[in-house]
Amino acid sequence: MKHPSSRAFFAYWDKKRGTARAPDRADIDPAAVRGLLGDIFVLSCEPKLGFPFRVAGTRVCALAGTDLKDQSFAALFTPASRSEIEEITTIVADETLGAIAGVTAAREDGSKAHLELLLLPFNARPHTPVSVTGVLAPFDDECGTLSAFTLTSWRYLHQPEKLLPRAIRKLQIARGLMVYEGLR
Repeated sequence: MKHPSSRAFFAYWDKKRGTARAPDRADIDPAAVRGLLGDIFVLSCEPKLGFPFRVAGTRVCALAGTDLKDQSFAALFTPASRSEIEEITTIVADETLGAIAGVTAAREDGSKAHLELLLLPFNARPHTPVSVTGVLAPFDDECGTLSAFTLTSWRYLHQPEKLLPRAIRKLQIARGLMVYEGLR
């Protein structure tokens, strides 16, 4: 992660999730990330609607030049990048796995702006809509309105699997040959 907003929001999200794969949506307190709210958004996981924005920060809306509430997240991207961003967002939601991406977009004068996109899942709960949060932050402070967002690079944020305390105790005791019960 290169952008300070991405690093700060990821650190907050990581702290809130604790040992879980993702925090609950209710665990995220907007007051705790007040300085980042302009770059933060929440998407509804409805692939057929292009992952519509539930909430979008003022800076994210300014980048798109419009209020993004209920607008398609995938529609911000060029047709060539649209299927990739839909697949990445689906995997973030389904696999409870974060993703970070490099994005370029066209400024009004035709030059390119570089941005960083962070997508983070929320813990899925029964009878609640699935959603994803994230940050979309430009590296230049004065970008103006952008269009034709294009994915340039991306990777998933694999979290190290934590061993259960019981498994750790077993490994501390075990020496030499280990026999696993029930396996053939």
